Amino acid sequence: MEALSTTDLDRLDAYWRAANYLTVGQIYLMDNPLLREKLVPENVKPRLLGHWGTSPGLNLVYAHVNRQIVKRDLNAIYVIGPGHGGPAIVANTWLEGTYSELYPSVSRDEAGMQRLFRQFSFPGGIPSHVAPEVPGSIHEGGELGYSLMHAYGAAFDNPDLTVFCVIGDGEAETGPLAASWLSNAFLNPARDGAVVPILHLNGWKIANPTILDRIPAGDLDSYLRGAGYEPILVEGADPALVHQAMAAALDRCLDTVASIQAHARDNRDGTRPRWPMIIMRTPKGWTGPEEVDGKPVEGTFRAHQVPLSDPRGNAEHLEQLETWLRSYRPEELFDDAGAPIGELLELPPTGTRRMSANPHANGGVLLRDLVLPDFREYAVEVESPGTPPAEAAHVLGTWIRDVIRANPDRFRLFGPDEVASNRLQSAFEVTDRAWTARTTDLDDHEAPTGRVMEALSEHLCEGWLEGYLLTGRHGLFTSYEAFIHVVDSMVNQHAKWLKTTRGIGWRRPIASLNYLLSSHVWRQDHNGFSHQDPGFMDHMVNKKAEVVRIYLPPDANTLLSTMDHCLRSRHYINVVVAGKQPAPSWLTMAEADLHCRRGLGIWDWASTDEATEPDVVLAAAGDVPTMEALAAADLLRRHLPELKVRFVNVVDLMRLQPDTEHPHGMTDREFDTIFTPDKPVVFAFHGYPALIHRLTYKRTNHANVHVRGYKEEGTTTTPFDMVMLNDLDRFKLVIDVIDRVPGLATTAAHLRQRMVDDREECREHTREHGVDDPRVTEWTWPASAVR
Repeated sequence: MEALSTTDLDRLDAYWRAANYLTVGQIYLMDNPLLREKLVPENVKPRLLGHWGTSPGLNLVYAHVNRQIVKRDLNAIYVIGPGHGGPAIVANTWLEGTYSELYPSVSRDEAGMQRLFRQFSFPGGIPSHVAPEVPGSIHEGGELGYSLMHAYGAAFDNPDLTVFCVIGDGEAETGPLAASWLSNAFLNPARDGAVVPILHLNGWKIANPTILDRIPAGDLDSYLRGAGYEPILVEGADPALVHQAMAAALDRCLDTVASIQAHARDNRDGTRPRWPMIIMRTPKGWTGPEEVDGKPVEGTFRAHQVPLSDPRGNAEHLEQLETWLRSYRPEELFDDAGAPIGELLELPPTGTRRMSANPHANGGVLLRDLVLPDFREYAVEVESPGTPPAEAAHVLGTWIRDVIRANPDRFRLFGPDEVASNRLQSAFEVTDRAWTARTTDLDDHEAPTGRVMEALSEHLCEGWLEGYLLTGRHGLFTSYEAFIHVVDSMVNQHAKWLKTTRGIGWRRPIASLNYLLSSHVWRQDHNGFSHQDPGFMDHMVNKKAEVVRIYLPPDANTLLSTMDHCLRSRHYINVVVAGKQPAPSWLTMAEADLHCRRGLGIWDWASTDEATEPDVVLAAAGDVPTMEALAAADLLRRHLPELKVRFVNVVDLMRLQPDTEHPHGMTDREFDTIFTPDKPVVFAFHGYPALIHRLTYKRTNHANVHVRGYKEEGTTTTPFDMVMLNDLDRFKLVIDVIDRVPGLATTAAHLRQRMVDDREECREHTREHGVDDPRVTEWTWPASAVR
């Protein structure tokens, strides 16, 4: 039985032809948008950019999903993996009317159509991808591999939302996408929305065949069934037959989704069902030129981008382009004014049911503030600097536990099997790990209702969280510092999205992307060199200043204040690096909150320069560097009591930049007030030393800034040996002060020699006993030194 009546078939095909026409027009035309005159070279863009090959398939899916939205009153968005199919999605948003509502100059008439065509991949226009400028987009797709995880992130905690996700067969070869198929093991049909994956097999990448298209059909079916899906095949090259097949496949698919959700919600059954999906096999560049310059194009890799490469200079190409465009019969699709005919306007939904106008695709519209407990109530009570010891991440975990409890529908915690390892296990007092697959009696906190998202894939955690944020919710990603680099490229794309959307008036700010890196370089002494890398900060500093924030809280109370700020913030990427091992508590909560608000500051109790000019500035950023710098300050106080030392701690790393470079930056006068214009600065830093130089190179006193940090030395060793390997230890910092303060080289020679000897003795102690020397492990800030 055919799914479509003749009327429905004709309407769908007309809409599809219109979308295809508008897609080709965007790639090629500057003028003569409705071909009212014969096409001439001057009508064609001088630079041809865009991707045709995937576009007709994207248009087909869009048309059929629109029909289903109207038929079923679906609340749906569209995630497009083949992001280079940007002109196809722009075409549909213009047909639906949303594009003209948001960009009134691109009106639904001939003049607007010309602007639509001209702006595409044109200087001063719009990009070729499904970029932030495209209504309805939460996923640019310029970098392949992330569509399906974004789709699942959007569906979590959105029970009424259906996310249609088209996955290109080239994209399906990426590692992140391959892992994404398993996301259905975390989707709770009783509480979450639905994801409908549509694997678009058109057979070719830019120059090569695609793997999933060339493996036997039975193997592909088994592969996807093994990942938990029920594949439904749609294939062919005859539009009428494919329309019928796609309509029937979507009916079957959405009927199954409705049945799954009804059962789960009626029976409170969140176990993993077998979700339906569609395999759509159609020709690459379908309905385009079959042959160009004597070579086959449709159904080959040559259709991937621009099938006709030189219509301005090649008369045959120009003739083929006109024939191609007229094959869609635009005179039947657009009226005398250039507007879509009434029949086309009857197919799409209206208002916010349009995928291009769905508020879930502009998540800031739906964003609600988190209910945040008062972080001050979770404070470590600090009697004097350095006491008591506390695990900063564990203290934070008790607060995060109550954030989860207070926000059961809009906050999740993400981590690659490391939530407990990173000391946030208090979360499990109020929730479980999300898990809908098979469970056993040996499992620990696995349940369909869980709000902790753990999969041993940084890609999945990042992609789920991005999809969750982009659709109006909040979250936190905790990871080992060294391995957060796995998502370097993904966070690049998110940073670009945030930067671009800041300049798009109708896009609303979303919740910030928050990272907690608590298994960091200085306390990976047990795992060794492979786990030691603080370079994510360097990577993030490359991003636009209005987007990136980096925080290095030195203890538990400053971590609480910092994270409260991050979860309240909007449209940033916040990188927070903090320890999980027992460490000193330096500041009371009141002091910590003020210090975090300043971003950096002088610690009076650790300084000896009050009311006078310092001889040296001893600075620190990071928990372990702060402890080593304070231990050095203590040594200097005891052995060089006349030396005037100013101690500065940095929480907000971007404060070091000039205010002309970063919104958090300090003026030169402010910087000179704290770091002086001419005194030596010995800086103990959590990461690579060059980053501090990069942030401060324009400062008056930069030539006197000497940084100690990680210099790619590491192994499985003791914590103090780890800092000694990188010359960040307290003894080396004292040596640096002696070497750089004028006059100390000779007067403090005895102390310098002692520091050299102490280093050697501490190293020998580790080699003989396997643990650090008690003079290090038992050191505390002396109570007598507190002012």
